[in-house]
Amino acid sequence: MKIKRLKQGIVSSVLLSLLIGSSGNALAEEPDLEAEAAILVEAESGKIVYEDHIDVILPPASMTKIMTEFLVHEAVDQGEISWEDEVKISDKVRQLSLDTSLSNVPLRQDETYTVKELYEAMAIYSANGATIALAEHVAGSEAKFVERMNAKAEELGMENYKFVNSSGLNNQSMKGNHPSGTEADEENMMSARATAILTYHLLKNYPEVLDTASIREKTFKEGTEDYIEMQNWNWMLPGSVFAYEGVDGLKTGFTDLAGNAFTGTVERDGLRYISVVMRTESREARFQETAKLFDYGFDQFSQETVIKEGEQVEGHQTVSVIKGKEDEVSVTAGSDLQVLVEEGQEENLTPVVTINKELLTEEGELEAPLEKGETIGTIRVEGMTEEDYLHEKMTSNAEVPLVLEEDVEKAGWFALSLRGIGSFFGNMWENAATFVRGLF
Repeated sequence: MKIKRLKQGIVSSVLLSLLIGSSGNALAEEPDLEAEAAILVEAESGKIVYEDHIDVILPPASMTKIMTEFLVHEAVDQGEISWEDEVKISDKVRQLSLDTSLSNVPLRQDETYTVKELYEAMAIYSANGATIALAEHVAGSEAKFVERMNAKAEELGMENYKFVNSSGLNNQSMKGNHPSGTEADEENMMSARATAILTYHLLKNYPEVLDTASIREKTFKEGTEDYIEMQNWNWMLPGSVFAYEGVDGLKTGFTDLAGNAFTGTVERDGLRYISVVMRTESREARFQETAKLFDYGFDQFSQETVIKEGEQVEGHQTVSVIKGKEDEVSVTAGSDLQVLVEEGQEENLTPVVTINKELLTEEGELEAPLEKGETIGTIRVEGMTEEDYLHEKMTSNAEVPLVLEEDVEKAGWFALSLRGIGSFFGNMWENAATFVRGLF
């Protein structure tokens, strides 16, 4: 898998020839994208399938709302708020929500809105006033919510980011009502990698986010004079103009500085990808470029099961044991080991066993008593081309535990004594034999 995009045709040709000559299997050419930064990630492991300028910090625009969604879900999960809470609409939110030049649903101060209603307006329609109302409800003020955003980004291992508001607007668009402690002309900043890390953790922690993100259209405050027919800005959802099979999220973004951006999620036959494209040429292009990434991911990669739960790795079926009723114990895979493999690499895969040295004696043995199911190491895979992950900690996602297949009870003192005597005389005999051989 080639990580950096090669734009010079001659270089691509030379590389392709080398790959064919060395392995007999040509690796597919990566898509040539019209985007300033882009990334495609396998969502379960965090393995990067495609990357281009992924650590360049750029304005994410309304993709900022992915972090707001995370913190709203977290606040609900931790009991700080509930989906049925009624949210107070501040003067700031009321004023911003009436700005028709921005994506908004009108919010009144004599009307009631639940957290769920405002969340749907944010996730489906990218409503900015609704987003700020949620931030104020969760943290007391948007400024305090921004502090949470930056703290959570650090906690998740994101780099190359800066949050200055909850919505992704340029602060100038807020007409003096931007969060305190931020500059009037500031805009949120985030790299493609950071955006993908955020999305990875959102899907891991709160997969139900896709239940809302996949809604193509919904009426806000149906039956009232302020109703709005909300159309999802994600035009890759089923039934949309750029519909792509399996797409169920996640968030678009646009400001004058950011240009057009999109974070996509897609799943087919159990294989899920996260994509990010930033600064494409147009609204349409962000979906067209994303489709290229998805095509590449599904056409050229597949999930392969290298070893199944309960299976053994050849050459590593047992480990020696001391002070036990048995002198060895069987070891197996604690779960299925699945890896994302590029087409043509399947035959190169080899499971590799690593045993935790801290559990072994100096002679490389386990000491009884031992319990069935106890983890003593890991099984991973070698033989694939260069692998890269969103974060170095995610490399462990390509491993499964190596576990004990049975209990091993500690031997009684009498048996241990006999073994000690046998070992003593065995050593004496070996030493004597060595001495005699030395005479000749």
